[in-house]
Amino acid sequence: MSHPVDVHVGRKLKQIRTMRRLSQTDVARELDLSFQQIQKYEIGSNRIAASRLYELSRILDVPTSYFFEGLDTSAEKSERRDPGLEIVTALAAIRDDTIKTRIVTFIEDVSGVTVARQG
Repeated sequence: MSHPVDVHVGRKLKQIRTMRRLSQTDVARELDLSFQQIQKYEIGSNRIAASRLYELSRILDVPTSYFFEGLDTSAEKSERRDPGLEIVTALAAIRDDTIKTRIVTFIEDVSGVTVARQG
């Protein structure tokens, strides 16, 4: 059984990785790991060592504290769905870049926020 902290850190890893538009393979390559190891980190079945967490924070350009944000909230709240993460996950699953761009533009229009694009 995975520890709730490992699950939380794994979710935060997946969230920032998808927001940065990186695949598990991209991140794994930077760490000289297999993408399967990144998968295990993201579901919380494998713990992320402090040194690896530091490397991830540098690769993903976030402070190490990012991975622990929201951890002090109640267990009940952490078990609820995160609609933002669901949107990011669904968007990442779309293969057609033109459709992705149109959806991102729509979200930007609705939210009034512009996101940085790679490329």
